Amino acid sequence: MYKLHKLTIAILLCLQLSLLAQEKWTLDTCVEYALEHNLKLNDLTYDTASNKENYRQAYRELFPTISADASYNIRGGRSIDPNTNQISTSNFFSNNYSLNAQIDLFQGFKKLNTITVTRFLYKATQKGKQQEKYLLAFRVMSAFFDVLFNQELINISKEQVNLSESNYNFIKRQIELGLKAKADLYESESALISDQLTQIQNENNLKAAKLKLMQEMNLENSTDITINSFHNALEESYEKQPKFQADSVYQKALTFIPSIQSEELKVKAAEKDIAVARGDLYPSLSLYAGYETGYFETNVNDQGNVIPFRTQIDNNASQYIGISISIPISNRWSSRSNIKQKKISLSKATNNLKLQKQILNNTIQEAVRSYEASLIEYKQSKQSEVSAENAFKIAQKRYEKGLISILELNQAKNLFATAQNKNIQVKFKLKVQKKTLDFYKGIPVFNIIDNE
Repeated sequence: MYKLHKLTIAILLCLQLSLLAQEKWTLDTCVEYALEHNLKLNDLTYDTASNKENYRQAYRELFPTISADASYNIRGGRSIDPNTNQISTSNFFSNNYSLNAQIDLFQGFKKLNTITVTRFLYKATQKGKQQEKYLLAFRVMSAFFDVLFNQELINISKEQVNLSESNYNFIKRQIELGLKAKADLYESESALISDQLTQIQNENNLKAAKLKLMQEMNLENSTDITINSFHNALEESYEKQPKFQADSVYQKALTFIPSIQSEELKVKAAEKDIAVARGDLYPSLSLYAGYETGYFETNVNDQGNVIPFRTQIDNNASQYIGISISIPISNRWSSRSNIKQKKISLSKATNNLKLQKQILNNTIQEAVRSYEASLIEYKQSKQSEVSAENAFKIAQKRYEKGLISILELNQAKNLFATAQNKNIQVKFKLKVQKKTLDFYKGIPVFNIIDNE
């Protein structure tokens, strides 16, 4: 029965993995899965939770501190009786109880400024996590389109193999009829083997691309992945595409790119951190109050009997309330040194913000330049593919009529395959580049929701 149970579980697991492999993944589902299973994002989630708790604790620091103390003491030998303050040589015990409370009335606004600092840092980690989500989504998108690209290359290589097989069979029949030399058969066989090798290489490249995609998704317990080819995605017309203005795209990106927002929040936190440090230069004012009582074995009545516990607790009770002020006079210049350090941190945060803006601007400028260059390249590659296809068709007919050699036919076929590969490569590159620029323009590219 136990073996049957294990066999059933194994079958169900295999079935589940098979269904997972057969599922057709879209770009959105790949990104969604990656966001859910990425370990680095989990680590950033912990950082966000930690900063959120710091923010909450900064509010709690406004509350008063309350503490209760209790002690049980046994004294022996020569000691001071805490009840009478007289020297005693006998053994005795005592209990002491106290309840204390203190609240800070003024500390140079340190606590209020700390609340602001922790809030900015908490929001900054949220934005940092959002930025990592976008980076992961772009890596998945790149790997996803790389799989599609290699699938298209396999289709092209299969087409080339079919053409080579047709030529090989045609030449074989021609040789049987005595119309072609046997050398042509060897040449066509060599071309067929070469195309078959290219197909095998493309299939291996596809496996590597799928592995890369599964690694980016953190897709475990699966050895293969099937994705939607959606050829229509490549049929987008690039003939009349609106031009991207790098400066306008950059200005739009500044308003929502999480990495920029995160650095801006860090600058604000650094500014407030200086105010926190300056709080050490001001006097601090605190209000405190408390209740104390105790029980002493040496506390006796006129008859020499130890006064009962409850009676002593009531009789020995005392209350106090007070206010204290602390004025900083000299602490070896540490407070002012700390302020200088905070100012340096602000300068560093400001510089990091400028650096991130510079990187973003350079990235967008390069993306626009590459996209415009790819548009021109696409038009040329498209024309080249059409011309190469026509040239091959003509060469095919001329060879069948004996007007050209098999070498010239294979050359035309190879040029056609190269043109096909180049065109499909440019198409995929344009697809990725346009999605990237659409993202920087604020157009939703990925279904990523900030639910922090």
